[in-house]
Amino acid sequence: MPVDPATAVYNLMQSDPNIIAATVIKGKQIIYSTDNWDISGDVDRVVSSWMGQNAQFIMVSGVKYSILQMETERMVAISLKGEGSICAAKDDEHKLICYLQPDGDARGAIMDVQRAVGSMRSQGPYMDSSAQLGQKASQMGGTSTTVGTAAVGGAPSIDPQLQGEIKTFLDWIKDSEGLAGYVSYYLQQNNAQIISDLSKIYNELRQIFGV
Repeated sequence: MPVDPATAVYNLMQSDPNIIAATVIKGKQIIYSTDNWDISGDVDRVVSSWMGQNAQFIMVSGVKYSILQMETERMVAISLKGEGSICAAKDDEHKLICYLQPDGDARGAIMDVQRAVGSMRSQGPYMDSSAQLGQKASQMGGTSTTVGTAAVGGAPSIDPQLQGEIKTFLDWIKDSEGLAGYVSYYLQQNNAQIISDLSKIYNELRQIFGV
């Protein structure tokens, strides 16, 4: 049986005390918001950026949050200046946008946020309980991006969408609040797992380009 938005948010905050504010949206209308957070002036832009799937940052209550993860069903963004983070999840009925205080773990909280959205769903479970977050779209019943198409005569060509994604990636690398900002942020946080992963990626890139 689905729970009402206020109950879903209350249960979410109980499960993760670092989530200290939240807003629930149905359609284009805010149907519930905690008393300590008014983002009515930002919701349209945030949702538009989320649906566009290509934003590098969002602005909420005058704070810039750099995108850490953006997918159809969930979004995670952090303030590289240590002003907290944003977690959001949605299904075909509701969108739930949450604010985590600076000590919060946005990457871990997103699973709780997504479950909270599912608890409000009126038409059965939002996702298979046996499914793992982060599965490829083809495994979750969605579609996957084609990275290459065959040109006339069978010669391979580069998908224009893929080319656009690479250009966006290059712009993100150049942005002072893009890749460099993330690396600096996690170095300051002394996050051993992230630093280890970055080291592996660095070595892989050197091997790819032969440098």
